[in-house]
Amino acid sequence: MLILALLEGDDMYGYQMIEALARRSSDLFQMKEGTLYPILHSLEKDGCLSSYQQEAPSGRMRKYYKLTRKGKKLLDEKRAEWTAFHQGVDQVLSGGAGTLA
Repeated sequence: MLILALLEGDDMYGYQMIEALARRSSDLFQMKEGTLYPILHSLEKDGCLSSYQQEAPSGRMRKYYKLTRKGKKLLDEKRAEWTAFHQGVDQVLSGGAGTLA
């Protein structure tokens, strides 16, 4: 879900995603390349991401990833799941929405 959310706004290359994830999470999430790239390849294989090559200012080619319609739909589904999970945890931590018999 976090990778999909990163790509919701802009296309990004791998290292850019690693930096953005760390920055947006105040360094709570430190993803390694060995973790990120298998996720990206799986999401691309499933049609949730597409990719393209673009030359960087250094002259090297970078592979950018882009969220597809299918990826956006998956992100929306995962956000709904997260919201339900988060609300359930909050209810338990606050003593619950009602009493159990």
